[in-house]
Amino acid sequence: MADSPLPPVDLDLRLVRSFTTVAEHRHFGRAAAALHLTQSSLSRQIARLEQQVGARLLDRTPQGNRLTDAGEVFLPLALALLRSATRAAARARAAAQPSRIAIGYIGNLVVTPAVRELRQRHPGAQVRIIHLDWDEPRAALLDHRVDAAVARLPFPTDGLHVTVLYDEPRALLVPVDHHLAGKESVTLDDIADEPLPRALDPVWNAFWRADPRPDGTRAPDGPLIEAGEDKLELVAGGQAVAIVPATARIGDLRPDLTTIPLEGIEPSHVVLATRADDRSRLVTAFRKYAEAHFTGPG
Repeated sequence: MADSPLPPVDLDLRLVRSFTTVAEHRHFGRAAAALHLTQSSLSRQIARLEQQVGARLLDRTPQGNRLTDAGEVFLPLALALLRSATRAAARARAAAQPSRIAIGYIGNLVVTPAVRELRQRHPGAQVRIIHLDWDEPRAALLDHRVDAAVARLPFPTDGLHVTVLYDEPRALLVPVDHHLAGKESVTLDDIADEPLPRALDPVWNAFWRADPRPDGTRAPDGPLIEAGEDKLELVAGGQAVAIVPATARIGDLRPDLTTIPLEGIEPSHVVLATRADDRSRLVTAFRKYAEAHFTGPG
């Protein structure tokens, strides 16, 4: 006998968002403040959601709030549901307003010439420019925060259409008083014992730390970083050296830092990423202009 179909359930997304916020903060007071609600209103919302779901999702304890077994199962599904709702609304808006595009870019990449041509050739289009952190391009695209992103590989590209715009060499970033400063170039052998900053992303580590090295040895561990600015401070303070794009021009902003060409290592790749299923005329046009204007270092 075939399984009976599950009865439909009407979930209020506002209540679902309140639950995920409580799950994030593990504290009703902090969650209520984040949602601009009173604790009593938030408690009533969670109770209504539990009634809709048909299971208790949260337990209050003296130490805070704890997810029940049902809550642990529901949380990732609730987050996926909210992301799906956000994407559905974004895609509907995009279909209703085909003359709108948001272009993201990461630090040290200048998108102005391609954006200028897009605006000149499509004067009726609404073009927004959004700065992204180095690890944001894929999430920003899939969440429809941006429609195109100019960024550097590596980052996850599943679900995306990626066009390589140009390759750029990599360099070693050191303090101006470092013993390697002033050399015409260096190799990985020259920094075999130099610690390099680490990130939480293993793909980023493998590329920007050259870890492991071609001979299989591991790159020395430097401090953990969460933002590019942290890396600059660590290098300036003598706690690490770093591998960076040669075109970053960090020394222009930080006279206490300098770069040295790094030989014998593959270049980084500057790319334009868009959603794989996006056929927007503005996205197609911007890809054309990006390919024309992004022609490589210099």
